[in-house]
Amino acid sequence: MTPPSLEDEFRNFIHAADFPCVGAKSALSKGTLHVLVARDIRSNWDDRRIYDGITRVVRDYRENRALFQSFAVIFEGPTDIDEQAFEKFLWARAESLTNKDTWLGRPHDERVSSDPGDPHFSLSFGEEAFFIVGLHPNASRPARRFERPVLVFNLHDQFEQLREMGRYERLRAKIIERDVALAGSPNPMLARHGETSEARQYSGRAVAEQEWVCPFNPVDRV
Repeated sequence: MTPPSLEDEFRNFIHAADFPCVGAKSALSKGTLHVLVARDIRSNWDDRRIYDGITRVVRDYRENRALFQSFAVIFEGPTDIDEQAFEKFLWARAESLTNKDTWLGRPHDERVSSDPGDPHFSLSFGEEAFFIVGLHPNASRPARRFERPVLVFNLHDQFEQLREMGRYERLRAKIIERDVALAGSPNPMLARHGETSEARQYSGRAVAEQEWVCPFNPVDRV
């Protein structure tokens, strides 16, 4: 029997009954969870493929603002990465991708801040705001623990849509409830956009707000 591919493994991980993020489950069921398998999270080898995948999501979303569209990049390795190293390489990839966006002349999405210390910070690709959910084998939170490093890119505008529809708080409460059931405790890093910088949440590592400095230094946009 042929073993399942990494993409299949990841889809099965999201499909599992106890996986808490109902937004990801919705993307999976709707066929709008796009997946790319890349080589090594420590390397820029696949950054152009990743960037092209992100911008395809932007193009598709602008043609049809349907909810729950996500882009997951599964890296083949390393599998022995710890939380601090994962955070370092997550931001290395985010910085490289942001630089590509800048070199292509794309302005930062004006609805969000480009300063990772700002409570309204988000990444921006193709002039569309994104946030990242990182997963890896040694994540402390079970919902973030997958057999390979993964970066999931989610469009910020989808959550603004949910707020406008009055669905955001209910969805958030359901995810928190399911995450507590899985982990036994609330996620200490969870916060609403605008309360504190979302940059602290990307890697899944618990960090102290006063002590943590985001390792993100892209080139300046003109």
